[in-house]
Amino acid sequence: MTDLAPGATSEADLTRRPGRTPAAVRRRGPAWLSKRWVMGVGEALVSVAAALGYTALCRHISVDPLDRIGQVSGLAKMQEYVALIGLPLLAVLLYAAYRGTLRQHELAKRLVCAALAGLATGVVAGGVVVALRGTPWPLGGQEGDPSVLIDMATSIMHGKNVGVYPPGFPAVMAVWSEMRYGGVGGAGYALHDLQIICSALVGPMSYLAWRLLLRPFWALLIAVPAAVTFLDPIRPYSHVVMIMLIPLLAAFMRELRRPDRRSVPSALLVGAGFGVVFGLLFLWYSGWYLWSAPGVFVLALFLFPWRKGRAAVTSVGAFVVSAAVAFGVVGSPLLYEIVKLGASTPDRYAYLSVYADPTYVLGWMSDRSGQLTYDTWPAAGELSGQTGFAVLLLLGVGLGVGLGLRNIAVRTAAAVLAGAWLMRFYYAGSMEHNQQIQLYPRTTWIIMYCLMILAVLGLMALVQRGTGWVNRVVPAKDASVGVIPRRVLGQLSAGMVCAIALFATMGASWSINRYMPESSPSSMGIDAYRAHEIKKPNGLCPKFSPVKDCANPIVKDWAPTADDGYIWCAGISADDWQAVCGRPAPWVTDTKK
Repeated sequence: MTDLAPGATSEADLTRRPGRTPAAVRRRGPAWLSKRWVMGVGEALVSVAAALGYTALCRHISVDPLDRIGQVSGLAKMQEYVALIGLPLLAVLLYAAYRGTLRQHELAKRLVCAALAGLATGVVAGGVVVALRGTPWPLGGQEGDPSVLIDMATSIMHGKNVGVYPPGFPAVMAVWSEMRYGGVGGAGYALHDLQIICSALVGPMSYLAWRLLLRPFWALLIAVPAAVTFLDPIRPYSHVVMIMLIPLLAAFMRELRRPDRRSVPSALLVGAGFGVVFGLLFLWYSGWYLWSAPGVFVLALFLFPWRKGRAAVTSVGAFVVSAAVAFGVVGSPLLYEIVKLGASTPDRYAYLSVYADPTYVLGWMSDRSGQLTYDTWPAAGELSGQTGFAVLLLLGVGLGVGLGLRNIAVRTAAAVLAGAWLMRFYYAGSMEHNQQIQLYPRTTWIIMYCLMILAVLGLMALVQRGTGWVNRVVPAKDASVGVIPRRVLGQLSAGMVCAIALFATMGASWSINRYMPESSPSSMGIDAYRAHEIKKPNGLCPKFSPVKDCANPIVKDWAPTADDGYIWCAGISADDWQAVCGRPAPWVTDTKK
C-alpha cells in the first residue's frame, strides 16, 4: 500500500524508473546499510547526539536569566542555533527528495527525522540551561515536588525506601550525586543535571518508541507534538513513560496476533524482554500503568488466539507468562510497597484542573495558574463549548477508528483511551464522598495523547487508502509507477517534515518560555526563580541571585506528610474555600482556635 513516507525501494523499482540505469543501482551504497539494525542504531545515535549536542551548545548563551530582555535574547539565540543546525538538515532532505535516488531519500529521511526529534526537546533542555544559568540548583529549588525528589534521593543514599513513589528516578539521582557531588547533600545538584539531560532525551525516546511501529515521517508526526506538548522539565521522567508506553503496548499486542510466528523458546525470550522493559518503565514512573490497565486488559483478551489451536495458545501463553514474570521481578520493589502501603497513601491535593469541567481533556493547568480561575478556564469554544482544534482533532479520531481499526496501534490507543476515560469519571465522581483526588486530572494527558495518536493514524489511513484507490482506479501510463509516483509522495513528505520542524522549534520555545524566571508565586517561572535564591556549594549566592541573603541548602530524609482526611484546595482564597471545598479554610479555623 502506498505511504506518504515510502519505505526502501527494490532494485527492480529503480531500474524501471525513467533515467535510472543499472549503474545507478550499483551506486546505491554499501550492503550493510540495508540491514535494519544498522539503520535503527544510526537513527538512535543521530537523535540522541542532536538532543544532547544542542543542549550542550546552549551553555555558551551568556545572558542574565532574571531580566526579561535577557530571557528574550536567550530564547532568540536558541532559535539562531537551532536554525543553523536544522536548515542544512532540511536542505539535505529536500535535495534527496528532488535530486537523489529514492534510496538516498530514504536514508536522508530516516536520519533527518531522527535529528529533528532530538532537536525538538533539545531546545526545551537548552532553555532550562539558560533559565538556570549561574545556579547549580534545579527548577523548583527546594520547594514543591523538587524538594520531595531531593529528600527521596537522600533517603535512598541512607538506605531507606520512598514508599509507593516510583524509585527509579530518585535512585538515579542518588547514584549521580554519589558520582559527581560527594553523595549526601548533592541530590539537589544531581536533580539540576538530570532535569536537563532527561528533558533533552524525551524527543529521541519518544521517536524511537514509535519507530517500532511506524515509518519515520509518521513516527515524527506523533512523537514531536507529544514530546513538546507534554514535556515538563521539572519532572521530565514522568511523561516520557506515557509517550513510550502506548507504542510499546501496541508492539506487545502485535505479538499476540502472531501466534504462529515464534517457537515456545523464542516466545519466552521475547516475552521476557518486553517484561523487563515494562518493569523498568514502571519503576521510572508507574502512574500511567493504572490508567492504561483496564483497556489493555480487555484488548488482550480479545486478541489472545483462543480458537487457533493448542500450538498457538501455547506459544502466546508462554509469551504472556514470560512477560508477566519478568515484569513482576523487575518491578517487585515498587509492587511490594504498593501492596503494603497503597491504601494508606491517598491523594487529596486539588488545583485548577480539579475545579474545572471534568470532560475537558484538551488542556491541563497546575497549581501555578496565574490569574485564571475555574470560571475563566478553559475558554469556551464556538461549537457547544468546543474549539476548532477540538473539532478537527475529533474528526481525525473518527478517521482513525473508521479507516484504521485493523491497525494494532489504533486498537491499543482506543483501548487505553476508553479505560482512562472511565477511570477519570469514576475517581472524579467519588471525589467528594471519599475526599480523595487520586491524581485523576493526570488522565487528561493520556486521553489527549490517545486522541492525538488516533488523529495522526487516521490521517495516515486516509493517505494510504486514498493513494491506493487512485492508483487502482485511474489508468496510468506506467502501471509499475502508478498515477501518484512514489517520488512525488517522497517530495510531499519532505515538505511536511519541514512543517513539523517549524512547529517543533516554535512549540519548544513556547514551552520553555513558561519556565523563565519570574517572581510571581502563581506563575510557572517561580520554579526557576527559586533556584537562584539558594546558596551554592561554596556558600555564595548564585551569580544572578535576586536576593542578597540566599537560603541555606536543606539536607533531610523524605517522610510522608500528615493526612487530615480532607481535600486541600490549592489556589483558593479563604473567602472562597467554603464554596469550593465545602468547608472553611483550615488556616482561618486554626487562627480562631
